[in-house]
Parts: sequence; structure tokens; C-alpha cells
Amino acid sequence: MAGRPKIFDEKEVVEKAVEVFWKKGYEAASADELLAAMHIGKGSFYLAFKGGKKELYEKSLQLFSDMYDRQLKQDLAESKDPVQFIKDFFMSLADAPDAKIMKGCYLGNALVQLSDSDMDTRSVAAHLLARTEAIFTEVVRKAQADNKLANKAKPAVIGKYLINLWNGVNVTRRSRPDYETLKEMLEMSLQVLQ
Repeated sequence: MAGRPKIFDEKEVVEKAVEVFWKKGYEAASADELLAAMHIGKGSFYLAFKGGKKELYEKSLQLFSDMYDRQLKQDLAESKDPVQFIKDFFMSLADAPDAKIMKGCYLGNALVQLSDSDMDTRSVAAHLLARTEAIFTEVVRKAQADNKLANKAKPAVIGKYLINLWNGVNVTRRSRPDYETLKEMLEMSLQVLQ
């Protein structure tokens, strides 16, 4: 006997779980809150996510990263100037609505929340964040090859710098800095892409 069939769309329920985890954090997100948000029962939950909350969280990280990176790649492909797109992408962090500012970066939050308590899940989050770093690195590599970037530092180093900037800005935004100062900081930091 194969057991009861799933009566829900896994992607849809994982997307709903992302919102709970993002708002509350992994530890503070209770099973009841997750089940209510996902609109599934406890039995269905454990049939679908045999590893429980941890498996759900790892799947939520993967889903979030897949969607985010896919959109970023698409936007870069459609951009006439990928380097300027990245600059604008970062500058938009200073203009984000308050609700988004207070949530920070989903993957960055996972790294901080699980720093010592769950090395497996932390490793998943680090790997997924490295994929975004690789997207930045490839844009830099291509821009250097096309002589559209004066900075001749190693593309991988610039990619790491950008992902570090991303993480730092997401933490700084949560402390509610002066928006003008944040914009000035970003402009200064993005001189690496001249």
C-alpha cells in the first residue's frame, strides 16, 4: 500500500512556509504556525516532510534560492548593461519598503540563525548563497573581458565582495539607518564596479 496521496501542491505549501520562516526565524516558527500557513494537517505534513521542520526549512531555502536566482539571471539577460543592473539592484536596497527591510536576506538569515546549531542546514544556505555570488562573478568576468569594467581585480574576489556587501547591507538595513547615508554608503561601495 502506497499510503495516502498528497492532496496539496508541495511548491505552494513550501512558499507559504517561507513567509513564516522569514518573519519568525527557524527556531521561533512553531509547527502550529507553519501548518496553519500551509493549510495542511499534521499527518499530511509528516508524510510529505519526513524530516519534519528541518526538511521543510531546507526545501524552503532551496525553493527561495531557485526562484531568486532564476529571476536575477533573467533580469541580467534582458539588461542592456548587466553591470549597471547590478549597481541599480544594490541601490534599490536603500529604497525597499520597511517590511522587507526588517526581514533581511532569507539565506543570510539562515546562516546567522543556524551558525552553530545545525551545520547541515547552514551548509545548504551557504551553498545557495554561493550560487548568487557566482552570478555576480560571471557578470564581472564578462564585463572585464568586454573592457566594460576598469577594475581588473579577480572576478571571483569582486563576486565575493558583492555577496559580502549584499549580506552587510541587509543587516545594516535592519537597524533602520538614515536612507540618504545608506545610499551614500552603497554608492561608495559600488565603486568597485567602475
